[in-house]
Amino acid sequence: MKAINLFLLSALIGIELILGTIVAPTIFYPKDIIGEGILSHFQSGLMMTHIFIKFGYILLFISFFNFFYECYSFFKNKIKFQIRFSKLILSLLILILSLLFVFYFSDYIAEQQRILGDQVIQNNEFKSMHSASEVVLKIIIIMQIILYFLSFKIEKNTKII
Repeated sequence: MKAINLFLLSALIGIELILGTIVAPTIFYPKDIIGEGILSHFQSGLMMTHIFIKFGYILLFISFFNFFYECYSFFKNKIKFQIRFSKLILSLLILILSLLFVFYFSDYIAEQQRILGDQVIQNNEFKSMHSASEVVLKIIIIMQIILYFLSFKIEKNTKII
């Protein structure tokens, strides 16, 4: 079970990093690859929104799985209480922020794109919400990385041969 949890967590971190470092710049700046007149900034935003909506299902599934695993581990595991508690709280915060990202930010962004059309990119409230969603996702990634490495925390009294 631990191996499955760590695999899913590391895969999710990888997906998030790929989306942010490769997919988003490629979709938002196609003129750097192909030339002018391919996609407007609004059209690129629509594509990214659909990618993030689909990604949201993966994010929620793994966040729920991870939280339930950490709940189970909290009572079954024999590592230090502080580590178990930290992992449980981190997984809960990741789950809460994932729910917020999917059901609040992604929903808001998709709805505003539908209502305002290509005028959405001039809307200051939209820009603010979009920036906040980026910050939330970055916080989620940082917490997932910390959670991942906490899973390898070795107690000080344990000897490694």
